[in-house]
Amino acid sequence: MANDAVAAINSQLSKYRSNAGRVVVGIAGAPASGKSTIAADVVRAIVARDGAGSAALVPMDGYHLDNAQLDRMGLRHVKGAPQTFDVTGFVGLVRAIRSQSDVIRYPLFDRAQDKTVPDAGQLDPTTPVVVVEGNYLLLQQDGWQDLQPLFDLTVMLSVPMEELRTRLVDRWVSFGFSEVDATARAEENDIPNAKTVIGNSAAAHLTLRVGAQEKLQER
Repeated sequence: MANDAVAAINSQLSKYRSNAGRVVVGIAGAPASGKSTIAADVVRAIVARDGAGSAALVPMDGYHLDNAQLDRMGLRHVKGAPQTFDVTGFVGLVRAIRSQSDVIRYPLFDRAQDKTVPDAGQLDPTTPVVVVEGNYLLLQQDGWQDLQPLFDLTVMLSVPMEELRTRLVDRWVSFGFSEVDATARAEENDIPNAKTVIGNSAAAHLTLRVGAQEKLQER
C-alpha cells in the first residue's frame, strides 16, 4: 500500500507543482495509520527525483506539551490527545512555512526520551515542497480547524478500526509491554484518539483507504 499511496500523493502534487511558490501538503490519519512512514516516503521520492533540498518533512509531534505541564494540567494520562498539544504554536509554524523568507527552526519529539527537543528541526526557505504530518491536521475543533486552509493538498489515511487496534497493541508490545498492558494502553488512550480523528476531521482532497479492498478516493 505504501508505494501506491506515495504514487497517488505525488500524482496529486503534480497539479500544484506547476504553480509558483511553495507547496504545503498535510498528511493526516489516526494513530498507527502509517502517516509518518508514508509522509517520509513521499519526501524521499521527491528528493530522489528532483535532488537534495527539493522536499522536507515537518512532523506535528514536536508540539507535544512537556510532561511537567501535562502533570500540572492533569492531562499526562491522555498524552497524545488534541488538548495535550500546543496547537497555537503549531498553527503558527504552518503559517510561517507558508510565508517563509528565512530559515525556520522548530521542535521535534524524541520518543526514546518522551520529550520535545526545541529547535531540533530546520527548514530552508528555498525548499519548494513541505510535507506536514500529524493526527489532527484536519480536526475541526479547538483551534485545529485553523490548519486546513494553510495546506495546498490534504491527505487522510483511513484504516479500519480493528486494524488500527491490532497495530496499536502491537506497537506497545514492541515497547516491551505485555499483551494485557499493551491492550489496556491502546484502549484507554490511543483508540479514543483514533475515534476523534475519524469522527471529527474535515474531508481531505485525497483519502487513501486501507482495508480488505484498497481504493483511492479523490474529492
